[in-house]
Amino acid sequence: MFRYAIIFAVVALVAALLGFGGIAGLSAEFAKILLIVAAVLFVVGIVFGRGRRTIP
Repeated sequence: MFRYAIIFAVVALVAALLGFGGIAGLSAEFAKILLIVAAVLFVVGIVFGRGRRTIP
């Protein structure tokens, strides 16, 4: 998911350099949303992934 956030950020930068403000803004918003969701999922995975592992 971090990969998609980076791809959208690059698309936003390229679109901004070429003068496409609407596409750049939309891509930047998608990148921000994906980055937040990925970070939350990462933290939840770390918190709930830790546990006592019993050896059978």
